[in-house]
Amino acid sequence: MPQTFFNSPRENSLVKAAIVSKYFATWASIIGHILKRDEFGSFKKPIAYIDLFAGPGSYDDGTLSTPLLVLQESLKSADILDRLQITFNDVNSEHAESLRQAIKDFDGVSRFRFEPHVQNFLVERELADSIRALPDMPTLLFVDAWGYKEISIDLFESVLQKWGSDCIFFFNFNRINAAIENPRIVESIDNLFGNDHATKLRNELANCKPKDRELVILEEFSAALKEASTDGTPRYVLPFRFKNAVGSRTSHHLIHVSRHFLGYEKMKEIMAKESSDSPQGVSSFEYNLATKRHPLLFRLSRPLDELGEMLLREFAGQKISMKEIYERHSVDTPFIKRNYKEILWQLEEGGRITATQHRRNSFADSVVVSFPK
Repeated sequence: MPQTFFNSPRENSLVKAAIVSKYFATWASIIGHILKRDEFGSFKKPIAYIDLFAGPGSYDDGTLSTPLLVLQESLKSADILDRLQITFNDVNSEHAESLRQAIKDFDGVSRFRFEPHVQNFLVERELADSIRALPDMPTLLFVDAWGYKEISIDLFESVLQKWGSDCIFFFNFNRINAAIENPRIVESIDNLFGNDHATKLRNELANCKPKDRELVILEEFSAALKEASTDGTPRYVLPFRFKNAVGSRTSHHLIHVSRHFLGYEKMKEIMAKESSDSPQGVSSFEYNLATKRHPLLFRLSRPLDELGEMLLREFAGQKISMKEIYERHSVDTPFIKRNYKEILWQLEEGGRITATQHRRNSFADSVVVSFPK
C-alpha cells in the first residue's frame, strides 16, 4: 500500500524534511568542492541525488515536501546546478505525475544543467544491482519507504560502495518490530538486516523484555550496516528518533549512513540542531533510553558531565591534539565538536590536563593535550 499523503504536514514530517534537505545542501557543497581539485577546463563532474519514494511534491496546503526542498536548496549554488543529476521515483502513478507537474512549475527549474527526472516503478531487490551498474559518481540516496519489504541492506551498500556516497532512510520501527518474528515474511526481514544479523536478532528477541526490544533491534541494525562494508572502509551510522504525537513511544527513526567521518560530523551537527532537547548543551537526537547492554545506544544517551571522565580514561598517558581526540572519540556518541572544546577547557582549568598554548576560553583543533596516566 502506498504511503498516504496528508493535507498538511505533521510536525515530524517537517523535521524529517529539514534534516534531509539541509544535509543534501551540505553534502553537495562539500563533494563539489573536492571534485573541483581534479577538474580541468569547463567540465563539471556530476553528482547524483536519488529519492525512491518521493511522493507528490507538496502538501494540499502548499507546504513543500522533501523533493521540492532539495530543488530549493540546489538553486542556492551555481556549482550544484551544474553537477546535480536528480532521480525521483514513486510507485504511485498519481504521485509521480503530480511531482512532475510540481517540478515543471517550480520557479528556477530551468537553471539545472540536468533536468530532474521522475520515474514510476516498484522498488524491488534487483534495484541494488542496477545501482551498482550506474556510472561511478558520488550519490546521496534517500529512502522514505512506508514499509520494509522494498528495502534491503544490499541496496544501501550498492550506493555506499561509490566514493562520496551516503544514504538516509526511514526506519519504520513499529512495522519492522511487528514483522521480525512473523514466519510469513522471513525473507523480507533477512533482506533488511542480512541473514546472519536477522537470525541473531530473532534469537535475542526470544528472551527480550518488551521495554528492551527497540534497543535490541536498532543496535543490531546499526551493527549490520557497519559490517556490510564490502570495500574495507568504515560505515558511520547515526539514527534520529521520532516519537508519536503524545511522546509515549517511538514511531520511526531517520538513519544516516556515511563512509566518511566528515559526512557523519555534518549530519550530527544538523540533527543536533533539530533535536527537541539539549540538556547541558548535549543534543538528545531523540534517542531511546539506553543501557550498558547496548553500547552504541548507551553512549548516545550520556550527558556532558560524563565526557571529561570518559576522555581521562580513554586517553590516559597520551599526548594528542584536540582534533584527534574529537575524531577518535565522537563516533557513536551524542557529542559534537564544541562539547569537546568546552570540556577540555574545563579539565585544563581544573588542573586535570595540560595543553599547549592557546587563547583563553578557546581550544583550537591544533592544541595538543597531555593526559595524566
